[in-house]
Amino acid sequence: MRKSTDANLAYCMLRATLGLNICFHGVSRILQGPAVFANYLVTMFQKTPLPAWSVHLFGLGLPWIELILGALVLVGLRLRSALVAGSLLMFVLTFGSALRQDWDIAGLQLIYAVIYAALLAFREKDWFSLDSLMLHRSSAPTASAELPHSRGR
Repeated sequence: MRKSTDANLAYCMLRATLGLNICFHGVSRILQGPAVFANYLVTMFQKTPLPAWSVHLFGLGLPWIELILGALVLVGLRLRSALVAGSLLMFVLTFGSALRQDWDIAGLQLIYAVIYAALLAFREKDWFSLDSLMLHRSSAPTASAELPHSRGR
């Protein structure tokens, strides 16, 4: 049995906090109405070369993506994929902020990108998650495997 360390607990807390944060970005935007959020984005991106229809479509999908990715990171399910997808999402969001020349928001997104990168880089510390639980259950010896087998009887 593995011994839990403060590093494992710290990883769990950082992962869960990021997941909760991203998940509630999505929840709050869904509750206000995805179309309201999408229309807000269209006005924010008026002075960029992006077509309004693409911004609107992205704005309709973003809350659901945040909800799903945030929930996966929060509970630690399909964690590697969720962290990679979250990192790619931060790349896309940073691209948009750079187009708008909103360097304050781009700086905040860089912080998220660093957290995603750290969680991905130190994923071996992920002992407290659904992925870890499922891995340990599937690798646990079965009762029959623990019994000595007799030959020739």
